Amino acid sequence: MSEHRTVVELLARYGTTYAEEAGITLRDKPAPLYQLLVLTVLCSARISAATATAAARELYVAGLRTPRTMAGADRRLLIAAFGRAHYVRYDESTATALGRGAELLLDRWHGDLRRLRDEAEGESERIGELLREFPRIGPVGSAIFRREAQAVWPSLRPFFDERTMTEARALGLPGGPAALAALVPPEDTARLAAALTRASLDHVDADGLGAAA
Repeated sequence: MSEHRTVVELLARYGTTYAEEAGITLRDKPAPLYQLLVLTVLCSARISAATATAAARELYVAGLRTPRTMAGADRRLLIAAFGRAHYVRYDESTATALGRGAELLLDRWHGDLRRLRDEAEGESERIGELLREFPRIGPVGSAIFRREAQAVWPSLRPFFDERTMTEARALGLPGGPAALAALVPPEDTARLAAALTRASLDHVDADGLGAAA
């Protein structure tokens, strides 16, 4: 397939971002950005993305949508939400991480991740470093957040981590961030990054994607 056709098929099959799957309407506002941070923490455990996004949805349904509500939440509320999503292996440690992370966000950035971005002057690597100050978030987690946040933080574009670029090469697409991003409109960069991540997790290669098409 041509690069254009490959991207069309990739987005059609895998182009839902993880934020969308978790029920987050991502905007450059404090609450949805915090919800993305919560999803990042949940995805940073050794657990499936489907379980992590389900857990995120349960937390939001329980009203835990802001750092202030998270910091003040009864621990039992979090554990119950995790149980409904079958996110049980890391429930206690994740509840602790979310509580401490909410307090850090409130104390240092007044509950607003845009302040973190501004402290980093919008620079991707520095944003990643600051994100790693949150409990549970390491290099993989900071990449997850930036991969999704580029939908509303243009200074992050294009952001493709090593997994997404490796998958791009496996599908016959350019292996460099700028060339890869040039295949889609800027607003679809996050969707393309998510699609490549999902395709990688499904072990899809060019032949497999072509057969599906």
